[in-house]
Amino acid sequence: MPDDLRAARPPRDLKIPAQRHPEKARRPDQAQPKKPSWIRVKAPVGQGYKQTAKIMRDHKLTTVCEEAGCPNVGECWSQGHATMMIMGEVCTRACTFCNIATGKPPEPLDAFEPGRVADAVQKLGLNHVVITSVDRDDVSDGGAEHFAQTIRAIRHRAPGTTIEILTPDFLRCDPSVLEVVVAAKPDVFNHNLETVPGLYPEVRPGARYFHSLRLLQRVKELDPSIFTKSGIMVGLGEDRQAVLQVMDDMRAADIDFLTIGQYLQPTPKHHRVDRFVTPEEFAGYEKSAWGKGFLMVSATPLTRSSYHAGDDFQRLRAAREAALAKA
Repeated sequence: MPDDLRAARPPRDLKIPAQRHPEKARRPDQAQPKKPSWIRVKAPVGQGYKQTAKIMRDHKLTTVCEEAGCPNVGECWSQGHATMMIMGEVCTRACTFCNIATGKPPEPLDAFEPGRVADAVQKLGLNHVVITSVDRDDVSDGGAEHFAQTIRAIRHRAPGTTIEILTPDFLRCDPSVLEVVVAAKPDVFNHNLETVPGLYPEVRPGARYFHSLRLLQRVKELDPSIFTKSGIMVGLGEDRQAVLQVMDDMRAADIDFLTIGQYLQPTPKHHRVDRFVTPEEFAGYEKSAWGKGFLMVSATPLTRSSYHAGDDFQRLRAAREAALAKA
C-alpha cells in the first residue's frame, strides 16, 4: 500500500469489537449462554471506584481490569486496587478467549511508563501491586527490561509495596531475557497456563504449554525466594482429569500458588463457554490442589489472577514461613 494511502487510513477504534479483534471478525458467532446466579456481580459504583479511575486516567495508564473486562472491577477499584497493564493496549497474540485488542502495536515501548506506574502505586497507597502486560513479540526481549524497570521504579517510589508480576511467555526471545526480570526481584512471578494442554491449539494457538511450564520452573531455579504462581480457566471444554494433570505438572515445576476461575466469553466472536462450572466443583478442585501441596490456592467462579492478590500474598508468605518452621 502506498505511504500516502496508509497515512490517510483512520486509526483503529478499539472500542469497536471488529476493530479491536480484526482476526475474529469473520468467525461465526458463538452463542453466549445466560450466566447463572453465582456469576453475576454488581455494576461498578462508589467514590473509591471513581478515585481509582481518576488516578489511572491522570497517569495515562492502562489496566487489565478494563481491557480484559474483569467481572471484579467494581469491587477491586472501590478498594483502590487495580492491575496495571504495561507496554500498550494492543497484543501481538490472538488467543481466542481474550478480550485485549490484538494486532501490531502502533507505538514503541514508552520509556516514561515505569515512572508513571510507580507514581500511581504511591498515590494509591498500595500494599501490594500487580503488574501485567500485553504480549510484545515485536520487541526483541519481549519487554523483559521494561518489566524490570517498572519493578525498580516501584521499589524506589514505594519501597513498602510488594510487587507481583504477570508476564508473557517470552516464547520468541533468547532464554536469557528471563534472567533480566528475575534479577529485578519481584515478590511474585505469575504466568498463566490458562487452560489444559489439549485445548492450546484452539484456545492459545500462539503459545506452547510446556514452554510456559518451563518458564515458571526456571524462575524458581534462578531465585528460589520468588513465589511462583499460575492459573487456568475452566468451562472451555476441559475435563476434570485434565485439570488434575495440570495441577500435577505445576507441582512438578515447583509452582507455589494456583488460581482457577470460570471462563466468561467476552463477545460472540470469542471461544464459546462450554459450561458453567458449579461452586461445588470449584470446591472440589480447591481440595485436590491443597492435597497436591500448593502453598496457596484460589478456586472459585470469580477467581482471577489478581483478585484479592494482596491478601493472598500475605497468606502465601505465612504458609512458607510455617513450612520452613516445620522443616
